[in-house]
Amino acid sequence: MTAYVLACSGLRVLMLEAGRHYDPVAETPMFHLPRDAPLRGGGTRHKPFGFYDATVDGGWEVPGEPYSSAEGTDFRWWRARMLGGRTNHWGRISLRMGEYDFKPYSRDGLGFDWPLSYDDLAPWYDKTEALIGVYGSNEGLENTPNSSPGVLLPPPAPRAEELLTRHHCGDLGIPVIPAHLAILTRRLDAARIARTLWPGNALAQRVTEESMAARAACFYATPCGRGCSIKANFQTPTVLLPPALATGNLDIITDAMVREVTIDARGQATGVHYIDRNTRLDEYAGARVVVLAASACESARILLNSKSSLHPDGLGNGSGLVGKYIMDTVGAGVGGQIPALENMPPHNADGASAMHLYMPWWLYQEQARGQLDFARGYHIEFGGGRRMPGFGFMGGLAELTGGSYGQRLKDECRRYYGSFLWFDGRGEMIPNEDSFCEIDPEGVDRWGIPTLRFNWKWSSHELNQARHMQHTFADIIQAMGGRVTSDVHDDGARAIAAPGVIIHEVGGAMMGDDPRTSVLNQFCRSWEVDNLFVTDGGCFVSNADKNPTLSILALAWRASDYIVEQLRTRSL
Repeated sequence: MTAYVLACSGLRVLMLEAGRHYDPVAETPMFHLPRDAPLRGGGTRHKPFGFYDATVDGGWEVPGEPYSSAEGTDFRWWRARMLGGRTNHWGRISLRMGEYDFKPYSRDGLGFDWPLSYDDLAPWYDKTEALIGVYGSNEGLENTPNSSPGVLLPPPAPRAEELLTRHHCGDLGIPVIPAHLAILTRRLDAARIARTLWPGNALAQRVTEESMAARAACFYATPCGRGCSIKANFQTPTVLLPPALATGNLDIITDAMVREVTIDARGQATGVHYIDRNTRLDEYAGARVVVLAASACESARILLNSKSSLHPDGLGNGSGLVGKYIMDTVGAGVGGQIPALENMPPHNADGASAMHLYMPWWLYQEQARGQLDFARGYHIEFGGGRRMPGFGFMGGLAELTGGSYGQRLKDECRRYYGSFLWFDGRGEMIPNEDSFCEIDPEGVDRWGIPTLRFNWKWSSHELNQARHMQHTFADIIQAMGGRVTSDVHDDGARAIAAPGVIIHEVGGAMMGDDPRTSVLNQFCRSWEVDNLFVTDGGCFVSNADKNPTLSILALAWRASDYIVEQLRTRSL
């Protein structure tokens, strides 16, 4: 996002990408069938999300790029070494943080408040949603903000299993509303949106309009996780980089592993050293302004490795908070089988590759009254139904049928196909001083760059929240007349997903309004190095239950506008 905004604003930008070049249009396997892949497309250690997942040269394990965990920690660090990074992999779930989410400390005395409010960021949420294309609806629910009129695309019609779930959740008092996903349900009004986003900027209007006009609406053919050759979903190589390159102001160097930000005698950032992954040579790129957007923990690693006499503990780390207070999303899930969905006649179940409906957190008032034993909420994502069968299709069927072969097996597959649902919670983690990353004194990667060591501890709030998730999902399944097919734990430590597994890690360079207690100001600018910015998830102060990508993009756009203004007024 930063490269797009700065290039459209007329600034010359050099972007260094740690991974290889990647073109979703040419490389996506979006029309390949499971039967054409090894293991029917099933996941493996090196392709955990399946053979056709768009992620190349990445995952929780990257050859030659290790990391370590302190004793008692099992943090898993996802990296995507490809142009566009994690935007090629994510679930496209695009939820705004609400007014409560920006001031959590003021509400319950835990964690920290952000140095900005929802109203401060709302204009950039509107701009980001309009640019990338997000479907959804405005429901006016508590701490679930509306978008401005005309910003959202219409949501797709709910599927049968989603309608049934909504019906029964109504009896439980759980709201079920259209999801917000960054997928085009119709073509964008390119000319109007470009004029709105870039008033008075003919170059930005032209390149944005041309790029938007090249995007087609989703025709519901294939999972977004494979990449999208028609550019219907949001990933930066198809949505942000083409218009940025079209300005003529952006150059991209791939296979460039940044190891250090350099400074001059005045303490100003002068550029970066990076390792060319192909030649293994140490290269240098100078810059008037340096922006890190390498992902939260990778940016923290670069800062911690950028030591000098002025910054002996890492660049911009006078507060000692670089790498501290990292957070992931709390995750837990439960599956079920719903007899009411058995023997479903063939019908059109097409749609986006993820959910059309979801459940936002609904117990804010009960939480405020102290009726729950955890302080922050979660939303529910769910799915199932008659999707394209893949690896593991009908796994566990014998537990329902007692085992079968031949014609009876075929009949039972037809009976049960589409009757399984899965519910996942995505909850807020409160930052704590025991969850952080640091430089491992004994570790270097294949490029000779010191690696990270992770420390982690869930608080009782996250553990109790995960337990609450699983029991809620079991209640929903039983209300639907179904049977729970997975474990439901009373011990939150057994219910919660391992840290890093949800791939929502943020923090490590938190923003604030005091240099003594934060790394960045509210515009993602280092307190200690005026021309250094961090525009990824590192700036996060809390990690609300709202998936972070949309907020990262909006914050990055806001910070980029600030950079442009500072340069225009010669304040930077």
